[in-house]
Amino acid sequence: MTPTPAPSKHNAQQLYDLTQQIKTWGKTLGFDAVGITDVELSEHEDHLNRWLAKGMHGEMEYMHKHGSKRSHPELLVQGTLRVISVRLDYACADIDQAENVLQQDQVGYISRYALGRDYHKVLRKKLNRLAEKISNEIGSFGYRVFTDSAPVLEKALAEKSGIGWIGKHSNLLDSKTGSWFFLGELYVDLPLPIDTPASNHCGSCQRCIDICPTQAIVAPYCVDARRCISYLTIELKGPIPVEFRAPMGNRIYGCDDCQFACPWNKFAETTKEPDFTPRQHLTDQKLSGLFGWTEQQFLDNTEGTAIRRIGYTSWLRNIAVALGNAEYDQAIIDLLAQRRPTVPKLVQQHIDWAIHQQTARSNGTN
Repeated sequence: MTPTPAPSKHNAQQLYDLTQQIKTWGKTLGFDAVGITDVELSEHEDHLNRWLAKGMHGEMEYMHKHGSKRSHPELLVQGTLRVISVRLDYACADIDQAENVLQQDQVGYISRYALGRDYHKVLRKKLNRLAEKISNEIGSFGYRVFTDSAPVLEKALAEKSGIGWIGKHSNLLDSKTGSWFFLGELYVDLPLPIDTPASNHCGSCQRCIDICPTQAIVAPYCVDARRCISYLTIELKGPIPVEFRAPMGNRIYGCDDCQFACPWNKFAETTKEPDFTPRQHLTDQKLSGLFGWTEQQFLDNTEGTAIRRIGYTSWLRNIAVALGNAEYDQAIIDLLAQRRPTVPKLVQQHIDWAIHQQTARSNGTN
């Protein structure tokens, strides 16, 4: 149930004017879109509960451990009346060429969002500055900043605030810029006027469903995370199920296939945020070189990026699978065998699989 706003110390005109200022400040801070919505999420709550009941969240226990706080912002942050939702584009200048890397089987593909500075840090800083501007204008008020860092239905809130619609691949889409963007939220206790929710423009298109390497989009608007390459390479901490290893190809951190397939992404605009500039030592590098990193090199080379959070063991695990998927090369078998005694048992399991794949390929049996 949506909380009833307490009498505001600001009249309707003042709240309207503040809303316009918030959107102007947001653009000044670098956000590409700003929208405002209430906290009524019952429809999205039902969808979430059905998804959880089917176990499609896999090992992501955090998806349900907070109870209904995820779908009730007013329970997560007491007094919340509105959510200011923001969008920040991250597409690099050559985003339309990135898909070609998937055809280079000895090069490691990293999801484009992770090649620059960790978006959590970038958005959080900007959202806090937005809150400061509001405070400077009206005085103290209740708020809390979120950047994919707490139980928040960010895509549902963004859709309700008019920033975009949730596509069949479960990502948010905007008809003017596609889906290469991050989302952030500012929960506030101000009864601001709200925006009109975005309308859906997926129509009969299902390119994202058809292209998914592991058929993780099991129905329109429903992704089984247990099959998703992003989940398998980032969230999953144990062995990657054998059935999904070959479809992973050279994807070693995340997957962008559904975004490449989406026709709305032909309108993607290059990010204006310098922090999202891809780091060259991470972008489209040889798998053999990445597999040779020591743990300290991994920590140094991924410092300040989202990649670091998966840890060194998962990093090696993912690359071992990608090496197994490459065209036969005796040098790959030698590299895998050389590293095997020095890595954790989890990685050894995937190295053994990779060597088997390479050997079978050399014999023409794979």
